[in-house]
Amino acid sequence: MNSLRLALAQIAPELGELGQNLERHHALLGEARGAGAGLIVFPELGLTGYLLQDLAAEVAMRLDDPRLTRLAKATSGMSAVVSFVEESADHRLFISAALLEDGAIRHVHRKLYLPTYGLFDERRFFAAGDSLRATPSRLGIGLGIAVCEDFWHLSVPALLALDGAQLLINVSSSPGRDLAATNEVGLGTASSWRSLMRTYAQLTTSFVVFCNRVGVDESISFWGGSEVIAPSGQAVLSAPLYDEGLFTVDIALADIRRERIALPLLRDERPELVVREFGRIVSERAGLADDTTAEAGSGPGLDSAPEPAR
Repeated sequence: MNSLRLALAQIAPELGELGQNLERHHALLGEARGAGAGLIVFPELGLTGYLLQDLAAEVAMRLDDPRLTRLAKATSGMSAVVSFVEESADHRLFISAALLEDGAIRHVHRKLYLPTYGLFDERRFFAAGDSLRATPSRLGIGLGIAVCEDFWHLSVPALLALDGAQLLINVSSSPGRDLAATNEVGLGTASSWRSLMRTYAQLTTSFVVFCNRVGVDESISFWGGSEVIAPSGQAVLSAPLYDEGLFTVDIALADIRRERIALPLLRDERPELVVREFGRIVSERAGLADDTTAEAGSGPGLDSAPEPAR
């Protein structure tokens, strides 16, 4: 596959209306298929709305839920990333994003980082995921899926890329803040996200897809501005702020190969070094080892370094 047509469903889901939102997903899947899209991406909690609070348990679905199975079957011949409240077998609730392909659920990512600052209170209602994996796809490339806040932790895109992802997908329900900020889009949150997406694309030499919702839940508004960023860091699609729509773009998969050969950042990463140093930091923070950074001038070889010649 030399190119891939992506469709970003920048929608305003109805809060708590699972049936209505499922119908909208089916309709947009059909529209994306008609437009020749190989992959359609929906925003975080696109099937339920975001500000659920005590409604979360009412709209939760197990992975074997017939409604989710029916939605998966609608992806015959294409791929889709959808997000919903997942109920596990032990009745924990997760904010999840699933890759649906050729009529089946191929991969599920549970949101790892649940914000509890500012407007957010997710940890009160949801459990945090505890695994992170890239996944192969029918598209012929590895996909890495994350949910909103996950991308505010730089280890997430790095690990996904090292695990084989060439297309990093972030599904989001980012509310509008900093409305008085003076920048190129007039919205501080959008400016921050755009900086992140471009940085991650360049440092992982991957395509980055950011699908953000629009609309209002209660008194919280969401700003949209979904984007697709090339491995060079250049935007190939920038959807408008606040407007609903299905936005499509063709991406050249050969750009990944070209960028990774010209700029072999992933090849030169040293995960063994990161694992070693993370292990040291965890041990020191847990009090299982002495803090090697506590003394000024400490570090490997410093204590035994020879005096300079005079």
